[in-house]
Amino acid sequence: MPARKSAAARKSAGAAKRKTLTHIDERGAARMVDVGAKAVTERRATARGMLLVSSETLALVRDGRTPKGDVLASARLAGIMAAKKTSELIPLAHPLPITHASVDLTIESTGIAIEATVATTAQTGVEMEALTAVAVAGLTLYDMLKAIERGARLTDVRLVAKSGGRSGEYRAQ
Repeated sequence: MPARKSAAARKSAGAAKRKTLTHIDERGAARMVDVGAKAVTERRATARGMLLVSSETLALVRDGRTPKGDVLASARLAGIMAAKKTSELIPLAHPLPITHASVDLTIESTGIAIEATVATTAQTGVEMEALTAVAVAGLTLYDMLKAIERGARLTDVRLVAKSGGRSGEYRAQ
């Protein structure tokens, strides 16, 4: 019968299998990851979110009758600008040469769906840029619609796909 491992040995083996936090050094201090030795590859990420609003607010947006004008155009531009400024907003994000950024806004039955796709050819990915684009587009929509619906809710901001780099493809379930 094989000998049982001690609790300490099991814990140590489990810790070795766990992923480590790359933005934390051996002392536990935050640090920017050194990507200098990584290969330059094409990378792309897509994120999504939703601004939940009432059907009355959706009708105003659809018909272009909101007090602040074309809220969809403003949110689209804000999201693209945010993708380009991510490294200035997220302390440990690398500044990246963005080769593509798009923000698509779709009026659905419960609100406005937000989808951002960002691409680069670089040594690190653009997941944070896509997520930032969605969040800022959603916040811009909220800002422009709060006069008519204070209870609007920005929800479900998440990464849905990424490609490129060492970790390869990711698709959300």
